[in-house]
Amino acid sequence: QVQLVESGGGLVQAGGSLRLSCAASGRTFSNVAMGWFRQSPGKEREFVAAIGRSGANTYYADSVKGRFFISRDNAKNTVYLRMNSLKAEDTAVYYCASYSASYYSAGAAVGSWGQGTQVTVSS
Repeated sequence: QVQLVESGGGLVQAGGSLRLSCAASGRTFSNVAMGWFRQSPGKEREFVAAIGRSGANTYYADSVKGRFFISRDNAKNTVYLRMNSLKAEDTAVYYCASYSASYYSAGAAVGSWGQGTQVTVSS
């Protein structure tokens, strides 16, 4: 199991940027795909972005494509989510996730979740 701790959330004005970080513990970090999800009040948790174990392959929800960028540093056991051009509808609790496999695929099983970090975008 990988333990995950997110940071970097906060309050930002619409059009601004934030970078979320997710620090992972455990020796398996570099062997698994990682992802970010988000959940707004009254809504189900939704997929935001994912990255394969090497960092070469990335995947995004249509709603964030071109604005959000996921990356990872396996030497630091950390995955990042750079969020640009933020909109009010991006307001949510953002969760880091580690997948059970080395690659991402739609519907892939999540092995571990972080505790979440709040992102609030004011319009």
